[in-house]
Amino acid sequence: MKKALFLLADGFEDVEAITPMDALSRAGVQVIRCGVTGKTVTASHGLKVVADITIDEVEGDYDLIYLPGGMPGSTNLRASEKVCQLVRKQNAEKRLIASICAAPAVVLGPCGVLEGRDATCYPGSEEFYPGFEFSSDGVVISENIITAKAAGWAWEMGFAIISYLFDEEKSAEVMNSVYYRI
Repeated sequence: MKKALFLLADGFEDVEAITPMDALSRAGVQVIRCGVTGKTVTASHGLKVVADITIDEVEGDYDLIYLPGGMPGSTNLRASEKVCQLVRKQNAEKRLIASICAAPAVVLGPCGVLEGRDATCYPGSEEFYPGFEFSSDGVVISENIITAKAAGWAWEMGFAIISYLFDEEKSAEVMNSVYYRI
């Protein structure tokens, strides 16, 4: 079974984490919620999520490391050196990293994994990683990194991850199961 580690810090954008979690669970991926700022993490709109593990308990390898955006969620992720270490290790081993909204600019860029790649982010977040030219596309796949623009792209992000981890057929199966654009 494929495993996905969702890194959650206080202030994460609800939809950007929960929607891809749901899509991946429907595809048969084991989703592990990792609390970066504690065992209970509070989303930007007050939703409380109890993590399966904390950042100090992360062990082993994951098929995917996922970083939702939101503020101050993204800056809280970036404040953790352990998050950067996990992201760099995942990248060095060419395993999938997915990030949405502000997190590509706030976390992935400063962690040093965007060089030579294409990426998108929430408009205005580019200021957190100056000098990098972000795409205006909704979802960008560049080698082992998938980025998405904002909460409105959360389903598309989930489907892109499923296609990457499995194939287009599995992604279409999940799309159909939730009547996405049918």
